[in-house]
Amino acid sequence: MKNKNPQSTVALSAQLIELGGTAPAEIKLLPAGTFKARDGRPQGLAGWVMNAASAEALLSASTLQADKTLIDYDHQTLHSKTNGQQAPAAGWFSQLAWRPDDGLYATDVEWTAAAQAAIESKEYRYISPVLRYNPGTGEVTGLLMAALVNYPALDGLTDLAAAHFDISLQGSIIMDQDELLERLRYMLNLPTLATLEEILAELDKLKTVISTPEGTTTGLAAFIAKQAESMTALSAHVPDPALFVPVTVMASLQAELAALSVIVNTDNINKLIAPALTDGRLLPAQKAWAESLGKTDMAALSTYLDTAQPIAALAGLQSRGKAPDAQALTAYSAPDGFTTDPDRVAAHTAALSYQSLHQCDYVTALKATGVN
Repeated sequence: MKNKNPQSTVALSAQLIELGGTAPAEIKLLPAGTFKARDGRPQGLAGWVMNAASAEALLSASTLQADKTLIDYDHQTLHSKTNGQQAPAAGWFSQLAWRPDDGLYATDVEWTAAAQAAIESKEYRYISPVLRYNPGTGEVTGLLMAALVNYPALDGLTDLAAAHFDISLQGSIIMDQDELLERLRYMLNLPTLATLEEILAELDKLKTVISTPEGTTTGLAAFIAKQAESMTALSAHVPDPALFVPVTVMASLQAELAALSVIVNTDNINKLIAPALTDGRLLPAQKAWAESLGKTDMAALSTYLDTAQPIAALAGLQSRGKAPDAQALTAYSAPDGFTTDPDRVAAHTAALSYQSLHQCDYVTALKATGVN
């Protein structure tokens, strides 16, 4: 859920009030009204706003705070986690005062001896408060700490210098706002003039990509690492082009193989049919049928010819081109003086063999063996 009251923090620097050359116990932290830093921040806003409502909130918070507010050197408290250096205190305060048309003051500053000496010798001349503000309106909403600094960014003013740092709500430095936006534009491949709204829109898209079904996110670094692992795994399975041939070559080889297969199959069919025509297992009218069956099912043709019974008279007629002898023809003479037709007997025998082999009716067997 989005925060309905977003807060941002920033560190500013204002010139110390010099009273007789001594370290002051009262310092002006922020001016009243709307103000901006010399570099134009806050970007997208008319400026930071310090008014009576802001002051009332800050004063109320200070009365509820048990500890005093820290003043350190050069915001070292914010840097110590990254540079590993110590962050000694320069002073402390707990009382704030709002002066309309003037600004917000710390009125009970207690300096350490070292800080007091540094201020009086002008080794440090500016105070830099770290404040919290609403990024939508610029209204100041909190005061976290302050620091002695030496980098005034507004020439000619005695009460305000530059915005040095943008820090998170927890008080950790993230970086200069402009630098952060520049890095985000680079990372998201956006134009150099992309607005904050455009950057946020791209970040929302990225969040959708790295979100899990459970509603959590895997983290951008983890997501990128996982994608890299997937690409590595895919690369390991890329086939070696040297092991393959072009599609056109493969198609040509397949066509040649198919043609060779037809030649071999035809030769095998002829080797089965020729003896069967000779010994009477096939009628001449059955040759076309046998060839067609062999092309589709060589095993079925072979089985049929293995079970077909040769007809002696046909064998004599079809062998060596000679007519059957008288004894063979007599075998087909009926006892009552009628003569049987050898072709019809052969067709009948072939149909019976086909019917037994394929378990079909007699009419179908006749048609299958070439008898109309």
